[in-house]
Amino acid sequence: MTNPLIEDLEWRGLLYQQTDAEGMEKLLNEEKVSLYVGVDPTADSMHIGHIVPLLTLRRFQQAGHRPVLVVGGATGMIGDPSGRSSERNLLTEEQIGHNVAGLKAQMERIFEFGENENGAQLVNNYDWVGKLSVIDFLRDYGKLVNVNYLLAKDTIASRLESGISFTEFTYTIIQGLDFNYLYDNYNVKIQVGGSDQWGNITTGLEIIRKTHEEETNAFGITIPLVTKADGTKFGKTAGGSVWLDAEKTSPYEFYQFWVNTADSDVVKYLKIFTFLSRDEIEALEVTVKEEPHLRRAQKTLAAEMTKLIHGESGLEQAEKITAALFSGDIKALSVEEMKVAFAGVPSVELSKDDKGIVDLIVEAGISSSKRQAREDVTNGAISINGEKVTDLDYVVDAKDRLEDAFAIIRRGKKKYHMVKFS
Repeated sequence: MTNPLIEDLEWRGLLYQQTDAEGMEKLLNEEKVSLYVGVDPTADSMHIGHIVPLLTLRRFQQAGHRPVLVVGGATGMIGDPSGRSSERNLLTEEQIGHNVAGLKAQMERIFEFGENENGAQLVNNYDWVGKLSVIDFLRDYGKLVNVNYLLAKDTIASRLESGISFTEFTYTIIQGLDFNYLYDNYNVKIQVGGSDQWGNITTGLEIIRKTHEEETNAFGITIPLVTKADGTKFGKTAGGSVWLDAEKTSPYEFYQFWVNTADSDVVKYLKIFTFLSRDEIEALEVTVKEEPHLRRAQKTLAAEMTKLIHGESGLEQAEKITAALFSGDIKALSVEEMKVAFAGVPSVELSKDDKGIVDLIVEAGISSSKRQAREDVTNGAISINGEKVTDLDYVVDAKDRLEDAFAIIRRGKKKYHMVKFS
């Protein structure tokens, strides 16, 4: 019998590799299971490229299964060679502790934690790996994994020429040890990971098989790498990664990333990232074909993702800034919202001296010459902090300096500039 969850994952394009598709489907049809995803705390925030396995695990939770989230306090100290051409910088215990706290807060937005039978659990692999001595590790786990087996793994083989330390060479064994520990202590039967985690997942299954006399019932699945239709990397902007931390990527910038999704990608992303039903997504797919100018699918994707990661208040702020910029009515924004909205616009630093509007916009490079500046002012093309200025004798002074530090000047309909005063 086809499992409805597996059917949904296939429709969403979320199944890449499975160690035993038939066996796992049988397991999911017969019982509610615990399954896990591991996240190494290499930073104090995840970016959107990290969350596809987590969102997939959340789908299992919605179907009644229990997610176990493993933060790699131990593996994070070693470094996963997967997808890398060089060694990671090793983090201190203090850095790891700080990063773990940041990741935990983000996971709590995605999952339902609690004592109920499918409430998510968060564990740290330092709690069991940290207790192992070198001798324990070598005797209990090193003996189980043949060096030839490790050398055949893509993540290791691809690094042999450029060089891989023994530390990173052992990473896959430690992750395999995790799966074995979770199988024994948390009844975890499935590991979910990105496509680069296949080698680590299969090492875990190998260790489980070799440490149990009875027949084991464990499985692994991976999720395809998310790509853009034009072949460029997903999750990157001109400013870098799109982070889940509001301090690194504001809710407005986060919203804008999703709302700017190309028509060729938006349906795919709705399937992968949102929890909208098949009917809802197929209805939005029709709007992409028939009314692409309305961008309903993009706005829905942006709203769903911003609400999930930043809550209703984050979504409200993002929509408010978006609406103000679209209409040109930035007076509706608070000073803090203006800072967020205009963080990426061209900026220039000028002294705090009072200046005539014509001189100021020429000095700031907003108008190309005094003649052009006068024309811009008299034509009503210049606004300061949302207020149109048409008087050529207007003086820009303390009243125009927000927080006595900056002013937002608009020329024409869409060209914004930030003038910083020092």
